[in-house]
Amino acid sequence: MMDDELLVERRGRAMWLTLNRPQALNALNRPMALAVHRALFQAAADPDVALVVIEGAGERAFCAGGDVALLGREGRENRALWEGFFHDEYRMNQAIARLDMPYVALIDGVTMGGGVGLSIHGPYRVATERTLFAMPETGIGLIPDVGGTHALPRLPGEIGTWLALTGARLKAADCIYAGIATHFVPSERLPVLCDLLASAEELVEEVLATLDAPAGEAPLEALRDAIDFHFLHDTVEDILASLDNGDEWAREQAATIRRMSPTSCKLTLAALRMGAEAEIEEALVTEYRMVCAIRHGHDFFEGIRAQLIDKDRNPKWQPATLEEVSEDDVARYLVVPDSGDLTFE
Repeated sequence: MMDDELLVERRGRAMWLTLNRPQALNALNRPMALAVHRALFQAAADPDVALVVIEGAGERAFCAGGDVALLGREGRENRALWEGFFHDEYRMNQAIARLDMPYVALIDGVTMGGGVGLSIHGPYRVATERTLFAMPETGIGLIPDVGGTHALPRLPGEIGTWLALTGARLKAADCIYAGIATHFVPSERLPVLCDLLASAEELVEEVLATLDAPAGEAPLEALRDAIDFHFLHDTVEDILASLDNGDEWAREQAATIRRMSPTSCKLTLAALRMGAEAEIEEALVTEYRMVCAIRHGHDFFEGIRAQLIDKDRNPKWQPATLEEVSEDDVARYLVVPDSGDLTFE
């Protein structure tokens, strides 16, 4: 890792982490994940640290995701690269979830994929008017991982299922409504918030409450009944059948899902339903099994080609239809990898 890709510093009683790849929208790579994990251990062991704050450099992104372009180029031939990245990222996600001190993520700007894993498992997520949230993995042949299969089912109703299958993008007001963000602070007020968090003279909740502002009306609220009705089903086929019989919005959702990887959609729904009753560690183990198996398939590498390399936005999925992805096919993605399960010792 370049020494400055993650900045770790003390500001008062806060351990301050800055994702510092603004030219790459602060995309998370393996060395950065290891560095974040290490910083969390240091914070937990230091009695002079009262909280952890994480932010992204620049004004465009908190973190736009993991460095999937590298995995797309080299992951098929390099198992150590592939498994090492997810192994270390997921262990970092678990450490965030289990950190025994306040953890504040300033999700200012694009927050997708790996950026969701860096934020949603902590108790405080501060959105701004620049926040743009999404879990777009089904569009690249992956699953909403980084603990997403644990976090998304815990959003109200079936919002998490809708987000996971469609890759829908939410702005700040919708993030507040869905519980993805806990507070809204206008970006121009972030310097004041940072100063107050660093001083740690008040409780974190009191500081955030002082600057918390209305985020405006949430368009998602008007869609909530439809989302809960259509996305309640436990098979992707049944969800699509329901959407096909709905209004124009519903049919648009169906069309979006049909553009996604059929395999990814089925794996995603299975993992979400499993994750709803799982501890974070159990969900991450399931995700790790799935992504290790995904490396042996076609769709991730095709998705990266279509979205990031050739950019023709026209992936050729294999299998091409949901009907060709059987329950036995899904079960094969739940087998323990040859290298063993993810552990958290």
